[in-house]
Amino acid sequence: MNHPSAPFVGAIEKSPKVSLIGTLAMLIEAPGDFDLVQQGRIWALADALSSWPNVQEAVIGVTNVMLAFEQPPDDLGGLSASIIELWHRLPGRQADGKLIEIPVVYGGEQGFDLPAVAARAGLSEREVIRIHSDGEYTVCAVASSPGFGYLHGLDPRIFMPRKSVPSLNMSAGSVTIGGMQTGVAVLTSPNGWNAIGWASVAMFDPERTQPSLMLPGDRVRFRIDRIEL
Repeated sequence: MNHPSAPFVGAIEKSPKVSLIGTLAMLIEAPGDFDLVQQGRIWALADALSSWPNVQEAVIGVTNVMLAFEQPPDDLGGLSASIIELWHRLPGRQADGKLIEIPVVYGGEQGFDLPAVAARAGLSEREVIRIHSDGEYTVCAVASSPGFGYLHGLDPRIFMPRKSVPSLNMSAGSVTIGGMQTGVAVLTSPNGWNAIGWASVAMFDPERTQPSLMLPGDRVRFRIDRIEL
């Protein structure tokens, strides 16, 4: 089977890992550690593969893309080789999406992990809030739950590991930190990230033309609406 390719723009040394998920899906994982350049290549790869024959959907993850097929591919070796060749030919996509501003009530009843984040960082709670709200974040992928954006760009000073024991009932709209990422909880559910505030913005609405507020490549800023300490 012949697959379309893009003009040659240079190559990188390592190739992505390609593996099957059952008979109707394939996972392509970027080589090396995460960075925004590699994620931009994932975005570009997903854009290109989504129009290939037999591809039902290209689902973007953090450092990976999953292909869902309409029917089992008849030439897996040829398909994998074409995908790897395309990876080496494609330029990365820039984070050129829309800018989303999200007002946040920091601290208070919904931001119950803010004291722990501040204590680990050796900062005051107000300093954590200032650092978090000063950043501009990039949506790497929308996954985990409908509309949940994995946001890159957290200041290392407020890094906070995910919890070993999740909070059992974290509210939808909770503004959270998980490792070196931040995000906004879409559902009220158990959650292992650390809640530092709350936002009233609907991250996912099936009635909207574009149900997910965030899309890969969008940029996000958190604005202080109110501080409750």
